[in-house]
Amino acid sequence: MPYFEGSDGTSLFYTDWGQGKPVVFVTGAWLSSSSWEFQMLPLSEKGLRCVAYDKRGHGRSDWVGHGYDYDTLADDLAALLDHLDLRDVTLVTHSMGGGEAIRYLSRHGYDRVSRLVLIAVTAPLAVRTPDNPEGIEQSALDAGLANRTSDRPRWMAQNTQAFFATHLGNEVSSELMEWTVQRCLDCSAKAAVEVVRIGACTDLRGESAALRVPTLIIHGDADASAPVHLCGRRMAKLVPGNVYKEYPRAGHGIFITHAEQLNLDLISFIGDTSS
Repeated sequence: MPYFEGSDGTSLFYTDWGQGKPVVFVTGAWLSSSSWEFQMLPLSEKGLRCVAYDKRGHGRSDWVGHGYDYDTLADDLAALLDHLDLRDVTLVTHSMGGGEAIRYLSRHGYDRVSRLVLIAVTAPLAVRTPDNPEGIEQSALDAGLANRTSDRPRWMAQNTQAFFATHLGNEVSSELMEWTVQRCLDCSAKAAVEVVRIGACTDLRGESAALRVPTLIIHGDADASAPVHLCGRRMAKLVPGNVYKEYPRAGHGIFITHAEQLNLDLISFIGDTSS
């Protein structure tokens, strides 16, 4: 199986399918690279090179007890792009993975990346601060983390329908829900807590406003994990010259429930799929 060394020697697993323009997928909290199968398979068959990796503490990568900060995670992404010598890359991100890509660009520059896609991202800042009064109270975030940590399998099973917003008519089989829960459980307890904290508490407002690469922002208006008024719509106001698309009745699991529409939007944004 293919692995590369992260910024501090951590062994990280990756998948590399197809040929053509490179598209690198960056997962959100808890999920591994396998969660992108509904994008990677069809896009690789359309003439794109699709690469995804398991972030540290997730999936088949090393379950280390350190490095769950955006600087280190961004350096891991840089190590992957360097390892494969990828250029003219489209970064496609989900949830807190958007923060990794934003930090990568502010930290490593634009030599390798030509486009950015932010799907259901938790950026720019989810937690409440004096200058971010609309955010989530820190006490509520801490209580939620404690609740999840006390029984992760149960919490995830109970919240799967909210993840997909099935109450609004999004059809997801029980088997696919169970599969998603297993993907989320396939990360260390340490990683499960730390990546949520970093995703909610890191202030990316300045870095988001400084982005200078074509950016597509996609968010569901029924996202319970990254509320659209706090995340997607605010990012649309911050990122210069972005294209913003809001999917009606879509939750956080938009990459599954709205895969067909999402894939069409990705291909349209990337443009000519020839290398």
